[in-house]
Amino acid sequence: MDEILHLTLLYDFYGELLTEKQKQVFAMHYQEDLSFSEIAEELSISRQAVRDQLKRTEGILMDYEQKLGLVEKFQSQKKSVRKMLDLLESLETEGLFEHRIRQMETIKQIAAEILA
Repeated sequence: MDEILHLTLLYDFYGELLTEKQKQVFAMHYQEDLSFSEIAEELSISRQAVRDQLKRTEGILMDYEQKLGLVEKFQSQKKSVRKMLDLLESLETEGLFEHRIRQMETIKQIAAEILA
């Protein structure tokens, strides 16, 4: 997964656990696409302080994911739901009764895994 996309997803899940300053610097860089220099000027801090704050914030977000695994679980569930939808769509086109029974059993199994 693209690193920026991954960090943004981590921020979506864990952003509220950050300090206001961490949220501000992260949002300015990744959401508003400001450079370190632009952020430094806006916040009246050094460019190096911006870089340090951003790296620290990225580390914190990755640490939350390592401990809690919410993003990984979300992505896994999304993949499972996609598989269920694909099976349901093929049920509409396949005519063999035995094939439909196998697909429905697979859908039930996937749903049970998601709910576990």
